[in-house]
Amino acid sequence: MGKRKKLIRIYSEPAGGWGALKATGEALAIQGVAVSGAKTLLQMNQPQGFDCPGCAWPDPKHTSSFEFCENGAKAVAWEATAKRCTPEFFAAHSVSELTAWDDYDLEMAGRLTHPMAYDAASDRYLPIEWDDAFALIAKHLNALDHPDQADFYTSGRASNEAAFLYQVFVREFGTNNFPDCSNMCHEATSVGLPQSIGVGKGTVLLEDFEHADAIFIFGQNPGTNSPRMMSDLHSASRRGAKIVSFNPFRERALERFASPQDPVEMATLGFTPISTFLYQVHVGGDVAAIKGMMKAIVEADDAALAADLPRVLDIEFIEGHTHGIDALLADLRATTWDAIVHQSGLSRDDITNAAQIYMNAKNAILVYGMGLTQHHRGTENVQQIANLALLRGNIGREGAGICPVRGHSNVQGNRTVGITEKTSPQLIEGIERAFGFTPPSGHGHDVIATIESMMRGDAKVFIALGGNFAAAIPDWVRVQAAIRKLDLTVHIATKLNRSHLVHGRDALILPCLGRTEIDIQAEGPQSITVEDSMSMVHASAGRNEPASPYLRSEPAIVAGIARATLGEASRVPWEHLVANYDRIRDAIETVFPMFQAYNERIRVPGGFHLASTARERIWATPTGRANFLVFKGLEENPYHDDPDALWLTTMRSHDQYNTTLYSHSDRYRGVFGQRDVLFMNPRELKKRNLHPGERVDIVALATDGIERIVRSFKVIEYSLPDGCCGAYYPEVNPLVPLYAFDPQSRTPSYKSVPVKVRRAAAVGPDSATRAVVIQHEVDHHA
Repeated sequence: MGKRKKLIRIYSEPAGGWGALKATGEALAIQGVAVSGAKTLLQMNQPQGFDCPGCAWPDPKHTSSFEFCENGAKAVAWEATAKRCTPEFFAAHSVSELTAWDDYDLEMAGRLTHPMAYDAASDRYLPIEWDDAFALIAKHLNALDHPDQADFYTSGRASNEAAFLYQVFVREFGTNNFPDCSNMCHEATSVGLPQSIGVGKGTVLLEDFEHADAIFIFGQNPGTNSPRMMSDLHSASRRGAKIVSFNPFRERALERFASPQDPVEMATLGFTPISTFLYQVHVGGDVAAIKGMMKAIVEADDAALAADLPRVLDIEFIEGHTHGIDALLADLRATTWDAIVHQSGLSRDDITNAAQIYMNAKNAILVYGMGLTQHHRGTENVQQIANLALLRGNIGREGAGICPVRGHSNVQGNRTVGITEKTSPQLIEGIERAFGFTPPSGHGHDVIATIESMMRGDAKVFIALGGNFAAAIPDWVRVQAAIRKLDLTVHIATKLNRSHLVHGRDALILPCLGRTEIDIQAEGPQSITVEDSMSMVHASAGRNEPASPYLRSEPAIVAGIARATLGEASRVPWEHLVANYDRIRDAIETVFPMFQAYNERIRVPGGFHLASTARERIWATPTGRANFLVFKGLEENPYHDDPDALWLTTMRSHDQYNTTLYSHSDRYRGVFGQRDVLFMNPRELKKRNLHPGERVDIVALATDGIERIVRSFKVIEYSLPDGCCGAYYPEVNPLVPLYAFDPQSRTPSYKSVPVKVRRAAAVGPDSATRAVVIQHEVDHHA
């Protein structure tokens, strides 16, 4: 810990380039692995190496000798750090003391080395033997009145093998309570796309980007959240593809990018423009922009039909493959341009220009991120992307399709191998076939239901396979108070984080191997598998020595909990499966036949693709066709008539991965050494008689009578649409009411929070002290 130099300065360089290389070197040096970390990076995304522990963007066949990005390198440095969080560390620091630490400083304590159990008498975590930890978990689980009193969280960091064993154990235990990180990010994709096209995943492969004439990006900041995507956008731009971006922020990577893999560009300090057009859409205005594009396309088609010219709509595709076009056309014709312009924050000319690029493109890819999904109508938002694609047949052909950009490196794989609170007959039959027991059939808890159960006092045990649940959730001043009332919390983790300090009466931290580390089980070294955003499944094998001899792999920890809890009655041969992960994959194949020849196919460099029916123009929907689904009206978020309100969107800094902070800076936005900031445009500042650098309190405009406020944030002048502001996640998560979620996907509305700002009464604390303030609020609510 220590004082940080806080600066706001313009960053004029392109994304990537020498700045990225410098930041990579600094990250390795800070973690004390300048040499060893560099060697580790050369093993990432290689045929015999490990998969990047960062984002889920695909790799080009795992054959490149230099295929990693700045943030992927930071993720490796963070995991391969020389720093250690030992029992001596916990002996020196009480939980109350650590609660006051900044989130960055917590994780900078280093890799966890021993299983630890909370001791209330000393307010410290103390070492515990693995078998004793498993016995404690079993004691609590077996004492429950009903299995549904336990919730089992999963982070996207978990491998296919660990996630599969986890869901088998929990279902044999007797519940389907599987809150997971997807519930908080791309659940709108998992719910919305099946209704439209029959699959809950994207329809493109990486090579499609080489053949697209136009790429449209909605609500996605690839330079920070999926930086390897920049290589594909860089190549597409250089060959002349049109790239059109819609984002409230003018993100640097959407403007220009210098590829560290391009020697000429690096030597000449050059860069490549990325977006042909970058439209700063209003927060909550994406659907208005998309409907505007569709309206312009329909108007152009009407004009072509009247003039006896070739149709703009792909009528052959629409008539042969889709359902519901008449209702969509009627809705678009009834929607006025004035309403579209008002809601989107864009001019009619801008929207029609984007539509013209789309109409001129033979093949177009539609990319979107959480800027579309984390809204009150996120599921419907996603379906409008599908509508736009279907109008011109941009699904099921080379260079075209829908591309949801997932975050964590295996969040999609977790869902594929059964991490879902919604069972299906196929899943139940598969588990019966593989293991001989019948899982429960009812729907379990997602994240919202888990939180509600905690707040009612029904939940007793919470087990997390990775993640930082207590920081990632909405409304966490209230929710963290409920977590503290649980009988047991268990976190399987690599490093210390906020969730370990927001614990139940009993609490365990169980340290696991990281993606970069050698995993040796009874029958020798093992590899795990992951699935990327484009449904490519490939093997990953760490090459570093484990950070501690006391670490266990995630599959081994899950199996240990299962053995202790279920005992001899279990129908699953836990030790046999964990001894050789090939057996876990054989079981996955038995439960999910789509993994046919799983072990053989992952031994091929680059792995294999899980087939998408929509990519083959086979529509697994009730109508047997792709469905046009109407979005009534234009507003993504509930209407709010307060004239002084701003729509707050949360986002990540460039030095951040989910809730993990690599530093307190955000290079591309020119913010250094601080995160307690609020971005506003100069007109909104002037309207409130505020000046850059002043401190404000941010107050959520809630409808349940509960005051939600974060205090003393520094205002920063930034290019944003009127009526909008932005701040970092998770610092402003306390402003997101628990009730504010999409009713279909139940994804919290992190990207659209109505707020007011008011000048702070006094200069506020820095972020480290703010943790104490927040914790006092938690204790007060408790």
